[in-house]
Amino acid sequence: MITAQFVLTMARYNAWQNRQMKAAMEALGEDECKKDRGAIFGSILATANHLLWGDAMWMARFDGGARPQGGIPESVDMTARLPDWALERFRMDGRILLWAEALRAVDLVGDLKWYSGAQGREVSKSMALCVTHMFNHQTHHRGQVHAMVTAAGGEGWTSDLAFMPGEGPWL
Repeated sequence: MITAQFVLTMARYNAWQNRQMKAAMEALGEDECKKDRGAIFGSILATANHLLWGDAMWMARFDGGARPQGGIPESVDMTARLPDWALERFRMDGRILLWAEALRAVDLVGDLKWYSGAQGREVSKSMALCVTHMFNHQTHHRGQVHAMVTAAGGEGWTSDLAFMPGEGPWL
């Protein structure tokens, strides 16, 4: 389904996107990022927190490291301030990159088993599907943040994978 090279490309893309999202959020300002915008998680910061929480949850399953506190309802409160979010986002992007750099083809084979708090039961899914889902989840919520930032009068950012800077091969 996917390769280790694809995962590394997506990890690099994630970090690039988050750097741009951080700059757009900082330019907008913390007060604007905390305003309820009517999105599923409310504000820009709350949505960015949920994304950070989701990455932490998936990475705990993938690399065995620390998992975030609480469930989906608490995910919006992962950090209280924009600078705190930026620091944790930087750390998480580094964690994802280090994991992706060490990934081997065999690591993507087989099933991942975990207890899903959202579903209230044990779940088993293809590892490759779960990794793909993590990157898809990131893109989905960054798209929501992009829409809220631009609706608030802020600058959007380049999201085209084909225009990510750096050396190939990409896919």
